[in-house]
Formats: sequence, structure tokens, C-alpha cells
Amino acid sequence: MRGRILFPIAAFAALLAACKPKAPAPRPAVPLVHAIVADTSGLGRLVAHAGHQGNRGSVAIIGDPADAIGLARMFLVADRADNIDGRALRDSLPDFAGESFDVILDAFNAPYIHFLSEGRQAERTDSLRTAAVQNAVFAWDTTCVTSAADQRSLLPKSQAKVVIFTSSLQAEFGLFDVDTLQQLTGASTVLLSPVNTLLDDAFAAGARNLAVWTSRDVRLSHAWEDVFARRQSPEAHLQVITPDPALDVRTEFRNLLRQYRSAGRGLDALIIDSYSVNRAPLLSELAMIRQEGTDEDAALSRMLSPDFRILDPATSAIDATYRLFRERNLFTHRIALPFARYYETVESQDGSPVLMEVAATYAQKAYVPDID
Repeated sequence: MRGRILFPIAAFAALLAACKPKAPAPRPAVPLVHAIVADTSGLGRLVAHAGHQGNRGSVAIIGDPADAIGLARMFLVADRADNIDGRALRDSLPDFAGESFDVILDAFNAPYIHFLSEGRQAERTDSLRTAAVQNAVFAWDTTCVTSAADQRSLLPKSQAKVVIFTSSLQAEFGLFDVDTLQQLTGASTVLLSPVNTLLDDAFAAGARNLAVWTSRDVRLSHAWEDVFARRQSPEAHLQVITPDPALDVRTEFRNLLRQYRSAGRGLDALIIDSYSVNRAPLLSELAMIRQEGTDEDAALSRMLSPDFRILDPATSAIDATYRLFRERNLFTHRIALPFARYYETVESQDGSPVLMEVAATYAQKAYVPDID
């Protein structure tokens, strides 16, 4: 029976309407949360054990396939801290030595923005929130299928001790539901999202006037503003911007600063809501602006605070995970290189998603063929 825990998700459809919230919350969780809690002998039991395995288990990275692969690769080579005392000092050793990463390529649901298309928006966002819960359960399960057509042949997998959602949309549409599921079952897995880690980094640095560089679709979803509003920081300001397109990222960076300048407020930090934007050319352009060689450069430089910084989601997620590992003693302490296993959410014969292990070579060729 243990091997079948993965599959009752599809069978929950008939239970959703009948399930009622078990505890008060600022907003109701999606019905799947309460269906899982009610299933005390199956998924509910599985989830209740999540986060209680100490330093055993994996780091699950969930999201759009290209984003998840890109973030996983940065985790595997990260060397931003001294492995002995945790200082911000490179020591030529992988920061996550001995750790395993379960990279869940959510091909079944991505791109997530289609959940926010016009019409029936509440229903569609509930579907996106439900997808986050399903994927969290996939991360916690200890088995996966070998084929979408064969749900009886199972492979073992690690149970996640940390779950990272790469999409900023799921910070608003899904993270609350997964957190509620944990509270109702007693699970205690670390949950991370780029929106929260980036805002944490900005506030920790003393930034109060923030700009977010994101896509038009994400900007129109107001996900960043909604999460920011719940931070209850009346002295802080956030402006979400989609810069006018340009042929190169340097020009797009300048376009963003020009658009922000119209607000008539200084800027302490720029948050990049993308795993594909390279910070290096932005820092180079920033150095040129600081030289104030033109009138525009001088005006932009005055707008930027002396401690102005550029924050990106990958670096933020890596730093947050490393801090949590040290604080909670989550390192495995194995003497080995970090490694990754790849999984893909695929459609089963009954139309529901299942988790299937895939080869690393397949993941690269299918989703990031331009990266060596």
C-alpha cells in the first residue's frame, strides 16, 4: 500500500466539494488541502511526516522546467561561503557538498501565467494554488512512476527537507495553501519562494524604496504587490515595472530606471524577477551611470541610493537555503559532490498529473538545449 501513496490525488476530485476547512485562516485554502488532511491513512500521513527526518532528505526545486534546471545548476556549483564557519568567503568547496537536489520540472502546469488568463480568474488561480499543493506532495513522496502509462512500476525517491518554488506567482497563488497544509498536519518542511527571499534580502539591507523587474503578465497579476502588502511596511514602497523592450539587457536596464524615475522617488534596490537576466552587464552599466558622464547619467545616479543593489532570485534562494541549513543543522555532512535527480510532471491516463523520473540529458535537451 505504501507504494500507492502517490496516486490518490486524482481520486480526491470527488471529495473536494464535501471537504470543509478544519481551522480558521486569513483566507480559505483550496479544497485539496482539506482532502489531504482528511486522508489520514494515505496522503495525510505522508505529509504529516514531512520535515521530521532531520538532515536526511533532499532539496526539491519546483517550477517551470527551464527555471528549475537553471536554479539547480547554480546550487550545484555554489561556493559563496566558508564551509567551516559559514563566513561569506569562498573556499573552493561546494557550499552544498553531499546534498541531493530533486529538480521537479512542472511541465504539466507550466507556464503558470496561463492560469491567470482572462475569464474565471478566481477559478483559475485556485487551479494554480492546487498545482502548488500537488507539487509539494510530489516533493514529499518517496516514490515516483517510471512511465505515465504504467503507474504500478515505481521508483524510490528522496523525501524533501526543503521545498523551493521558483515561480514568483506561486508566492501569492499556492505558498499559503502549502503552508496551511503543513500547519494542519504538523509537517515542518522549509518552504522558500523567490518573492519572499528577495524581499527579505532587500529589507535586511535597509532598502525601503524597491523596484521589481518582471514580465508584463506577472506585473498584471499583482502578485508582487499583494505579497508586499502583507509585509505591513508602511514606510516601504514597491514599484513593479516591465521595462520597454530593447536589443540588449543594458538598454532595458536604463529603460527601467527611466520609467522608475517618473515616480519622483529614490531607489534603494532593484529586484530581478527572472532566472535568465545576467547581473554582470547590469553591474557594468551601473558603474558607467555612477561616473555621471552625461546629464542623464547624473540624474539617474542621484536617484540611486549610495547603497543601491541589484538582487536576483537564484543568489537569494541559494543564500537563504544556506542560512537555513546552518541554523537548523540540515547539512547531511556527507563527503561528496552535490548531485541532482530530475523529475517531470506528466499527464496520466486519467488526465491527472503524476511524477516521473527523467534523465538529466533529456531534461537539458528538452528544456535548455542552448546551455552546454
